[in-house]
Amino acid sequence: MYICLCNAIRDRDLHPHVAGGGGSVSMVYRALGAEPKCGKCVPFVRQALRQAANPAISAETAGGD
Repeated sequence: MYICLCNAIRDRDLHPHVAGGGGSVSMVYRALGAEPKCGKCVPFVRQALRQAANPAISAETAGGD
């Protein structure tokens, strides 16, 4: 699924850069060689970083226990 249409970044492109949850949104974009343009994807990247840092959040948002 595309999460950033401006830079054609897919969710699978994010996974290696958010693993462990360390870092920031700007660090993820730098690693991808891009920068946010319209900014609509920033909350998704931030959420991906939080979920990587705390896998329990992933289970809660997915509806699992």
